[in-house]
Amino acid sequence: MRTDIFARLDREPEPPKIEVPGMTRTRLALFGGTLAFYLAIVVAVLLSTWLVTLDWKIMLFRPYQQWPELHAFLDYYVVLGQRGPTAVMVAAWLGWRSWRQHTLRPLLSLGAALLLLNVTVGSVKLGLGRLGPHYATQIGSAELFAGGDIFPSGHTANAVVTWGILAYLATTPRARRYLSALSAVVALGVGLTTVYLGTHWLSDVLLGWAAGLLILLALPWCEPVIARVEAVILSLRDRLREQLRARRRLVPSLPVATGGPRPALFPPHPAGVEEPVRETVGARGGRATAVRGEGRIASPLASPRPHTAHAGHAPHSVRTPVTPAGSRRPPHSRPLTGG
Repeated sequence: MRTDIFARLDREPEPPKIEVPGMTRTRLALFGGTLAFYLAIVVAVLLSTWLVTLDWKIMLFRPYQQWPELHAFLDYYVVLGQRGPTAVMVAAWLGWRSWRQHTLRPLLSLGAALLLLNVTVGSVKLGLGRLGPHYATQIGSAELFAGGDIFPSGHTANAVVTWGILAYLATTPRARRYLSALSAVVALGVGLTTVYLGTHWLSDVLLGWAAGLLILLALPWCEPVIARVEAVILSLRDRLREQLRARRRLVPSLPVATGGPRPALFPPHPAGVEEPVRETVGARGGRATAVRGEGRIASPLASPRPHTAHAGHAPHSVRTPVTPAGSRRPPHSRPLTGG
């Protein structure tokens, strides 16, 4: 009987058959209409048309002063459009889905969407350089190319992408409808909140909605790249696992008791085989040593001290007498003579 508290969070035995959205005619038509709306907003701001005049009217109306009781709540609500907090929350949910469904597609899709968001929205922000309402210098001016970075609204575009990716990755039509409605409400509220707080023009919010929707509609074109990246990551993971298993097989772990003998670094000498012993006889002082293997072992017949010459006397050597057979006698077999 299992007592694991996470037993209900076990992964599915097999990955579900997830239908990857394709670039259908409907999606392509929506992409084209949204792109046309995006370009129309940019042109209207560049030419300082009625849209810029509307921006100034809303800014001078100062909604945060008309309804101050909403200020405290909307200060927290606008966090739903900030890049860091929303990315962490959505990534945590998609990471759990990736683990449960045995696929990296949810996390890779989120990464691709955020990458496209940074590149497209960031480049337009820096290229147009529009100043925000709090930093405007001339009434009625579009405040373009002045070193700003608020056109389009990053909060609005980020809310559309991060919450809309949940609807894009939904596995059932019902969940996709509900999540689409929820993400639209959140993105709409975040955009209007920035206008209320005076941090963005209304045209910034309109362009932010269009920018985020363009990224979600273009994600099916990124699916082949996402599939290849996932295959590469999984193959590297499998290769690393095989290498770790091979190392464990080559280096087995042997348990050693505490204080017990450690395995020898070199194999012992085979039993029953005696190492060769070579005895050598020195030419001076009758020193003899026995050599066993690689080490040298002093013989009991060897002199405890080396023979040294005293001051004033020349060093002398002891000559070993010759036996009748013509061989030299060892020092210990010399005949004793009287004094």
